[in-house]
Amino acid sequence: MTERTESAVRLVILLAIAAMAGAAAFTHVHDLSVAHGQPDWIGWANAVAVELMTIYLGLELCARRRTGRPVGLVGSLLVAFAVLSLAAQVAEAEPSVWGWTVAAVPSLAFLALVKVVLSNAPVTPPAVEPDQPDAYRYEEPSEATEVEPVRPTVPASPVVPAVLPPRAVQSNRPHVVGIIR
Repeated sequence: MTERTESAVRLVILLAIAAMAGAAAFTHVHDLSVAHGQPDWIGWANAVAVELMTIYLGLELCARRRTGRPVGLVGSLLVAFAVLSLAAQVAEAEPSVWGWTVAAVPSLAFLALVKVVLSNAPVTPPAVEPDQPDAYRYEEPSEATEVEPVRPTVPASPVVPAVLPPRAVQSNRPHVVGIIR
């Protein structure tokens, strides 16, 4: 099997599992919302919000990893929405260990595949701009060379000093070193 065919098969498998897990999770979130007193349209809105937020956060996580930006908050939100979706599936299941396990399988399979796909994504650190010095590089000073003497120049306009000298200390105030006024 060629690498291209193998990649295509993996993509088809990922999309099939994603579609089934999404359909199951979507239905469970909707049904749970309606069972707990929400109108039908809000059940659909909840399902759309939870499932699309999970997908969006997964894509945002990939984009942030690609550009070297922090992923902590996005990763935490992704886990929270995935747990919310998983909780809806488990809540709709038969109240037994096997019922909960079987209800969780589609989401857990999809989360496992997403983790595998994301762990294979290359992480490229942001490029260092060429005009900025490397913070960890130490350059040895070169050997002393003959330096031409610096000739003072007369400014065209009066120079205002950037730092003012301290004022005279008043007798009723303690002496403060510096230029606090």
